Amino acid sequence: MLDKTAVILAGGKNSRMNYRNKSFLEYEGLKFIERIIKEVSGYREIIIVSNNPSQYDYLGVKVVKDIIPGHGPLSGIHAGLINAQYHHSLVVACDMPFVKKDLLEYLGEIAEGYDVVVPKTGQYLQPLCAVYGKGCLPSIERFLENNTHKIIEFYPEVNVRYAEDEELTRFKGYERIFKNINTPEDYNLYCK
Repeated sequence: MLDKTAVILAGGKNSRMNYRNKSFLEYEGLKFIERIIKEVSGYREIIIVSNNPSQYDYLGVKVVKDIIPGHGPLSGIHAGLINAQYHHSLVVACDMPFVKKDLLEYLGEIAEGYDVVVPKTGQYLQPLCAVYGKGCLPSIERFLENNTHKIIEFYPEVNVRYAEDEELTRFKGYERIFKNINTPEDYNLYCK
């Protein structure tokens, strides 16, 4: 068991999903949110960030709201870190049903000494399946106050460890672990 927090971001307007809450879409008999909770079970604390907390009461985990709302996932990361019991938090978006426990635990295991551990697949960073430390909070708060929403914008201000393809390819299902289900077309293509 990792003495770290797992933060599941379940906010968002879901506009590309025709306003259907992606957390409650199903894949292989489980709702996305239930599947992700199962995969992050190696973390000692689990927090869901949602501005509709009552929807998640049945899951029996801590649910918090954005502290500085209206700034997208960066607001959710901020709320998760503020409310986390532990220094490091794995952050996972609720629309990533293919995440795998072994990879998520690996990211947590290599986090010591870093503010951010982020997977890098090819040229692309995966900031919504990454580990963040509380040391990121001053930078995140400044960016939120300045209306900057893009998560990776604050990375140059903190100590970042990139988990590259060479490290990640050993995890089964690596090719689709980071796939976000954003639209009904995505859902039909990858989850049916």
